[in-house]
Parts: sequence; C-alpha cells; structure tokens
Amino acid sequence: MNATTERVFYFGAGPAAIPAPVKQRVQAEIMDYRGTGISIMELGHRSDAFLEIVASSTARLRALLAVPEDYRILFLPGGARAQFSLIPMNLCTSDASADYLVSGHWSAMAAREGGRYLHANVVASSESDGFNCIPPVADWQLDSKAAYVYLTSNETIKGVELHELPGDVDRPVVCDMTSSLMTRPVDVARYGLIFAATQKNLGTAGLCVVILHRELLDRSRPETPSIFNYSAQSGADSLLNTPPVISWYITDLVLQWLEDEGGLNAMAARHRERSGKLYSVIDSSGLFFNPVSPDCRSRINISFDIHNVDLRDIFLCEAEAAGLLALKGHQSVGGFRASLYNAMPDEGVEVLIDFIKSFEVRYG
Repeated sequence: MNATTERVFYFGAGPAAIPAPVKQRVQAEIMDYRGTGISIMELGHRSDAFLEIVASSTARLRALLAVPEDYRILFLPGGARAQFSLIPMNLCTSDASADYLVSGHWSAMAAREGGRYLHANVVASSESDGFNCIPPVADWQLDSKAAYVYLTSNETIKGVELHELPGDVDRPVVCDMTSSLMTRPVDVARYGLIFAATQKNLGTAGLCVVILHRELLDRSRPETPSIFNYSAQSGADSLLNTPPVISWYITDLVLQWLEDEGGLNAMAARHRERSGKLYSVIDSSGLFFNPVSPDCRSRINISFDIHNVDLRDIFLCEAEAAGLLALKGHQSVGGFRASLYNAMPDEGVEVLIDFIKSFEVRYG
C-alpha cells in the first residue's frame, strides 16, 4: 500500500468491517473490562458482567428489529453454514420435504446440505442464468406438503438480493439473512425462522443469531446435538455451553452503535443512496459493467467487472494503493466486488466512485 495513504476502506465480504467506535471501545476494554480487572477475553460466561451482555444484546436486537414476543432469539456457535444442517434437524423428520429457492452459491449449498437430512425440493433456480437474477415468485414450484420454504435474502458472491416474498405461503418461511440482516427493517412475523452469522453487519465471526417462532421449538430429531438443539438452547438462554464470549460482546456493541446511528430506517436509507450512486457510475461506464438483472441487484454486495480483463490486476493494484482494500471478486466468478455493509463509511463509497471514474479516464 502507498505509504502516503491516510485512510483505508475495507470492502471485504466477510469478516467485514467493524464500526470505528466499536473498535475503539474494544481497544479500551480489552485489558480491563469495565473495572473488573480482567480482559473481556477472560470474562466468564456465567458471570454477572457477561449476563448483562446477554440481556442487553437480546433486548437491543428485539427492539431494533421489532421482534414479536412470540419469537425466541438465540445466539449460537457454528456460524451460518452450520444452520444448513441444523434447520432440517430441528424442524422436521427425515422423511419430510422442504422447498428451496436456489438463487446463488449459498442457497445452492444449503439445498445440497439440507438434502442429506430430508428431501430438498428446488422450487426454482437461476443457475442456468449464472445466478444473475432471482426467479420471480410466480415461477416457484412450491410443494404444499413441504415442512418449510427456504430462502436466502442476499447472495454475496454475485450480488443478487431477494426483494419479493411469496404472499400466500402457509408453511414457515426460513431465511438466511446473514448478509442483509440489520440493513433495513424486517417484518419478522412473515418468517418462521431467520438466521444470520454475525461477521457481516453484527460483529465478528464465531456467532450466529437465530430468530424463530416459539411454535417451531420442540420439533428437533432425537439425534440433534444438544448444543445445536433450538429448544435446549432456548431454555438455557443460549448458554448451554460456553459461547464465543468476545464475539457476543462485540455484537452487543454493534447493536448499541446501530441505535446511535438511527436504527434500521437510517441504515436502509443509507444503503439505498450509496448503492444507487455506485450502480449509476458502473452503468454509465464504457469500461465497467454489472451483469445482474437490475430488479435483483443487491444493495449490499455490488459486483462488477471490466470489459478488458487484462486490466483487472491493474485495477486491484491501484485501488489498494489508493486505500481501497479487498475489492477482488469471489474466486468462483472473478471481477470485482464492493461489499457495503453497515460499517462502511459513506466516504469510502465516494472515494471508490471517484477512483472508478479516474481509472476509466486513464484506461478507458
């Protein structure tokens, strides 16, 4: 990186950027957590100090998302990928079926993994189109006997986002919101279960938030491991085993930061404005392009590429020298990707836009 760069902006898809005030708070408490004399890394998960974090994070998340009282909030180890297996193990028997919308890499993986535990019915897939769109709801082949309908709200690799939900589904809708949760308000009551790993918009890796209706508890199979049993963890307030304490602590700080920033309506407005600006620059360019159908474009993960592929490495090298980090696209698709999670400052998006414009002037 150029030594003269005064500030860097991290566009990585995950683990993602952490809000600066949160990092400053962690730095201040890493050696002595609020006068306890011990580090947050050493804090016992059954101590009064940590139980305050448990209560605070649960209350803040419930308030920010307006989670109804008949939903439980769990903080579980294992990340989001573990839920690909744990959802069928907790929600239905092995002879059941479930509907899966395959709109990208992560939903395809969820369907494959789910297929190990039940019959996974793919209701629609955009794979033949390179996952550059999401099949419209009218084309979904839903099974009325399915135990649940599985969706991924935002596919990070190609940058496609689900903007429409089926309106007449009478089965629980299960949604992976790992990369979109906390970026806008959510009508939680339309879902049976929502889950999200915390390393995108809720903190660091190691924790997964699961929000589920209480009617979905007590359905787990006998062989489900106790620490991944939703009912058992609900009864233990997610403390059946030692959780990733520092990840949970950072999530609580991020939730406090979200409150200070104006909540999810403020986040939604911010994402609409800055993703719109970035897409506008890409669409008006003769050098760069975005392959995703406009009605399915993600507000959070903006993928783009360059017509002259010989310029890819030059773009990445010069971007890094300008303090714009982790813009390389996923290895499966190449190109570029700018992940604009909540912690990305508006200034970072403006700097990226100016850089794209100047790069086109020099190489277009």
